[in-house]
Amino acid sequence: MLVQEDAKLIGTVARESGIPIKTIRYYEELGLLKTVGRTEGGFRLFSADVFTRLNFIKRAQHLGMSLSEIHEFLEVHDQGDLPCERVQQALKGKLSDIDRQIQQLQILKQELEELLAQQATNSAATICPIIESESN
Repeated sequence: MLVQEDAKLIGTVARESGIPIKTIRYYEELGLLKTVGRTEGGFRLFSADVFTRLNFIKRAQHLGMSLSEIHEFLEVHDQGDLPCERVQQALKGKLSDIDRQIQQLQILKQELEELLAQQATNSAATICPIIESESN
């Protein structure tokens, strides 16, 4: 098999990227990364652009993207198009999710503050009146 001169062994990719070999194999299994071949010993070989893809994957995950979403973006890219429109839609969805979570956390915070402000009375029939009282 003819392999690119600049092909990198999976161990080299792991070491230079800081991503474990097991994770790189998993990404390949999911179709996020593609090998350019294997050594005679069966070790995976990757082209130099693997680092660009790994950086994209790490950044997208940091922004809350799922591996499935990232796979879609990379498929668009691999077909020769920029996935920016899809990325933008996904980021808008993440913002909506965050706004919803913030609202839920604010409601929870208010409920906790109200519970802590109440005077608790001890009773043998309760475990902790602070939690058991309902403030609906």
